[in-house]
Amino acid sequence: MRESDTATGDAPPVRKIIHIDMDAFYASVEQRDNPELRGQPVAVGGSAERGVVAAASYEARKFGVRSAMPSVTAKRQCPDLIFVKPRFEVYKAISRQIRDIFAQHTPVIEPLSLDEAYLDVTENLQGIPLARDVALRIRETIKAETGLNASAGISYNKFLAKLASDHRKPNGQFVISPEMGPAFVETLPVGKFHGIGPATSAKMNALGLFTGLDIRNQTLEFMNANFGKSGAYYYWISRGVDERPVRANRIRKSIGAETTFSTDLDEFDTLVAELKPLVDKVWRHCETTGNRGRTVTLKIKFADFEIITRSRSVPAAVAGRDELERLACGLLEVETPPPKPVRLLGVSLSSLQDGDDTEPQLTFGI
Repeated sequence: MRESDTATGDAPPVRKIIHIDMDAFYASVEQRDNPELRGQPVAVGGSAERGVVAAASYEARKFGVRSAMPSVTAKRQCPDLIFVKPRFEVYKAISRQIRDIFAQHTPVIEPLSLDEAYLDVTENLQGIPLARDVALRIRETIKAETGLNASAGISYNKFLAKLASDHRKPNGQFVISPEMGPAFVETLPVGKFHGIGPATSAKMNALGLFTGLDIRNQTLEFMNANFGKSGAYYYWISRGVDERPVRANRIRKSIGAETTFSTDLDEFDTLVAELKPLVDKVWRHCETTGNRGRTVTLKIKFADFEIITRSRSVPAAVAGRDELERLACGLLEVETPPPKPVRLLGVSLSSLQDGDDTEPQLTFGI
């Protein structure tokens, strides 16, 4: 990547952003600490009927085992799969160790979870001229101090840096230069865009948008009309443009998940069935980050687009997934039967505590 710390004329310097992503973090920690697990298909998570895979080793991924997959499905796909209970205090301690390594190079660090972060190294503390060399130094230090592998993506904005970190996984790195950016995005399927989930991807496909180039051929007005406030973001990233800065010390306010139904729903049991995957997703992120919260909020959007929210706060942080489900279902039951068909359900957890305050507020669409 052509990099320069100084700009010509009055133009600002090209930003140098690194996205670091630990490779199969939880599973790799378990394999590091237990030699018997090395080279074996490992899933971190519960093996019970309602268990969910929190992380999978690369040996397990060869069988199609993925994070967020129900444990029964994972076991069916990989009969020799070894389940290991998560040790989140251990993962959090290693994550702090890794962040200390980041801080040797830049104070501008935006953690996304325990195992990934953005770093702005436009001005780096070691005076290393090239961002790719900063990334290499960080990865080498992580390996030396923790025994774990990290992958890195290097680019001039956050969107492309995250794409780049996936490009040479595991234990690799890739650079997307300003010259490469637009061409790299134009061949990318929209489902591969960070921030575009299955529902939005399906909507784009229905509109004839299958690749970055398809989006780039649309007007800003078209994107805004069809995708609301996200339309401008999609319009610009399809051109390789992402002006979001790396935000250090952002305070997380809530963790949430929501889903829009293909057909409106009005029966309690059906709504509960749709609520459970949302609870799973919120709680999985609580476990990933170590965050816990005291306030559960239910969001309901009706068929006529009216939105209501109902919340309940408890004296102590919600202790487990089942408690979160009980509280969310209790809020739903109060609104049952609904006065009109339901188009969308969402659940969130706020009043967060006992987590890393540098992590951003997140909402997941599924």
